[in-house]
Amino acid sequence: MTQQSIRYGTEEITFQVCFLPSRSGKVAIHIHPDGTVQVDAPTGAELGAVKQAVQKRARWLIQHLTRIREQQAEVLSRQYISGESHFYLGRRYPLKVLDLVGMSKPTVKLVRGQLQVATADRSVETVKQLLRNWYISHAQQVFHRRLIALAPGVLWLKGHLPPIKLLTMKKQWGSCSPQGNILLNPHLVKAPRECIDYVILHELCHLKEHNHSPEFYRLLNQQMPEWKLVKAKLDGMAELLLNI
Repeated sequence: MTQQSIRYGTEEITFQVCFLPSRSGKVAIHIHPDGTVQVDAPTGAELGAVKQAVQKRARWLIQHLTRIREQQAEVLSRQYISGESHFYLGRRYPLKVLDLVGMSKPTVKLVRGQLQVATADRSVETVKQLLRNWYISHAQQVFHRRLIALAPGVLWLKGHLPPIKLLTMKKQWGSCSPQGNILLNPHLVKAPRECIDYVILHELCHLKEHNHSPEFYRLLNQQMPEWKLVKAKLDGMAELLLNI
């Protein structure tokens, strides 16, 4: 990957260029939720041609980046009220806080494209805790399903599914102890499925190679050849996904 930039009026657009052997002549532009711009280009493409392709989309990029900056300003000052947005499996959902009627227990549901929280106590701490519990519950389910789906391709597991425990971390998505204990950050359930798969596979590779040795990366390349792109995507979303 190489970092480049172009100018559009008074604005400067910085972007990362990834040269991929699998691309066939076309340049693809991706904007990650944190405003990081990633440009995928075929191996051998001239940098000038890549920058020209980005320049042609500069107006579109500025519009989207401006919208992201506005959304980030909202996220950083969350009050856990209706209208705020939260991620789940890579998609952004508006929060809807509803008054709970009667003696029913508080609930959190994903309904009609909204993340709905029904509670008699609409204080920030209560809504925040209800959402946290919902994410933890869904993280346990999603991570278990993905582990079952990925395990057959990980030959050294030999059919044995290692236990996965959840641990909220400020900067890490996962870890694997020398004893083979895998910990995953429940915030990871907010990321797209391929990002969840990458973190799980990363930790499963550590069951065989505990260090980031050449052999570790050989195993990871074997399990997910495109892991560098997926990691870049996840890194680009980290600030938003870890904010709750």
